[in-house]
Amino acid sequence: MTATEWITDIALVLIVFRQLREGRLDQKTFLLPLAIVAFVGYSYLDSVPTDGNDLVLIGALTAVGAALGIAGGIYTRIRSLDGDLLIKAGAVSAVLWIAGMGARMGFQTWVEHGGGADDVARFSLAHHITSQQAWVTAFVLMALTEVVTRVATIYIRSRAVATAATRPVLGTTV
Repeated sequence: MTATEWITDIALVLIVFRQLREGRLDQKTFLLPLAIVAFVGYSYLDSVPTDGNDLVLIGALTAVGAALGIAGGIYTRIRSLDGDLLIKAGAVSAVLWIAGMGARMGFQTWVEHGGGADDVARFSLAHHITSQQAWVTAFVLMALTEVVTRVATIYIRSRAVATAATRPVLGTTV
């Protein structure tokens, strides 16, 4: 892994650690992770391999990323207080985020430095995955999807909380 890959992965993990303390939900909550994954996508998604079962691998890991992202967004607490929306990542959200990011980092480290390259090559051959680029694309799209679906889930939930906060309580007069 390059220094840029380590920095990017660590930055994405630190985003959730920052949210372990309750803080104000603002544009930075959405823009920072999206900017990071836009950079990653631009840097690593040169092409999407479509031969053999490449798309199956890519689709499977993208679906895992979506599941992790949606679950992480659901397990992030959003509440209204004095006209502000506050956000706090719960333990489940943090564990899911770290599991997703850690799995990618662990896989890459295992392949590059832990002797896993031969195992991945045999698996790829047996399952008709045609190139290393298929693995890169699958893991990058997994990360992108995890971030985008988490951010989208938080955004949708924040709109619902904001709307509920502006409604009068039943039985009271304004």
